[in-house]
Amino acid sequence: MKHFSVIAGLAMVALSFPAAAQRSSSYPGKPVRIVVAFVPGGITDIVGRAVARRLEEMGQPVVVDNRGGANGQVGSALVAKAPPDGYTLLIGSLGTHGIAPSLYPNLGYDAVKDFEHVSMIAVVGNLMVVNAGMPAKNLKELIALAKKNPGKLNYGAVGGSSQLMSELINSMADIRTVHVPYKGAAPATVAVLNGEVDFLLHAFSGLMPLVQAGKLRAIAVTTDKRSPLAPDVPTMSEAGLPGYNASTWFSLAAPARTPREVVAKLNQVVVKGLRSPEMIESFTSQNAQVMITTPAGTADFLRAEIAKWAKVIKAAGVKPDAQ
Repeated sequence: MKHFSVIAGLAMVALSFPAAAQRSSSYPGKPVRIVVAFVPGGITDIVGRAVARRLEEMGQPVVVDNRGGANGQVGSALVAKAPPDGYTLLIGSLGTHGIAPSLYPNLGYDAVKDFEHVSMIAVVGNLMVVNAGMPAKNLKELIALAKKNPGKLNYGAVGGSSQLMSELINSMADIRTVHVPYKGAAPATVAVLNGEVDFLLHAFSGLMPLVQAGKLRAIAVTTDKRSPLAPDVPTMSEAGLPGYNASTWFSLAAPARTPREVVAKLNQVVVKGLRSPEMIESFTSQNAQVMITTPAGTADFLRAEIAKWAKVIKAAGVKPDAQ
């Protein structure tokens, strides 16, 4: 009887290998959907469509499904509850999988456990600018000015990520500057142009033309590497805040319990695409840098980001209604 049990067990193991191989080789057998949890036209949508084009190399159409709402929570929850078969994927982001877990008490999904994290895709840095007439000419001088005038300097922010990146400066530099919220990039930019706020961290696209025209002064970029769109602008670490690194990032995820073979195949195709000159050039034009990781490395990165921003949120007392 014992010999029969051992033989039966070995047979079951042997049968599982062809099944696993079949899942990998036959996937995808129908169109794949990538959910972008934001409206069309933004950077998340651009990244999602670039990834979709690459995944179509697997031989099936890949449809981008924009499901905006609740700062990305609607689309993220939809994918978390989707069948774990690899046919519904998600473009995760700093907002949905880095900040939201500590900001919203009833999120509706676990940013780590409810997903199989396929790969990181890209990171996008912000540009820190001040009014051209401001006395502080660089980051060190700005920090010194803030220390001499605690609570007197302020910053503009559009949404949660730019606020938290600014609050990270407060925390790391041991200064206190005041948050002034804006509903869009245009009014926030006008505010720093008019001197209504002292500094602003936001996307390159709307700020660089004003820097080049001499109306704003670029202080630093928020990533740990200089941007190819502004190679003369130092990183925050180079400018006087060692260790500062904050970026908007994007990842590819599937529902939890998606077969490992399917996740591995998706990772292989995405990584191949990220290494292509075409995708690197396309992302560079958006001030994005490709980021390649294994599924395990992606999950580790997300855990570190959640812990990092949880500390900033708690220290600054950031509330959801302020977003």
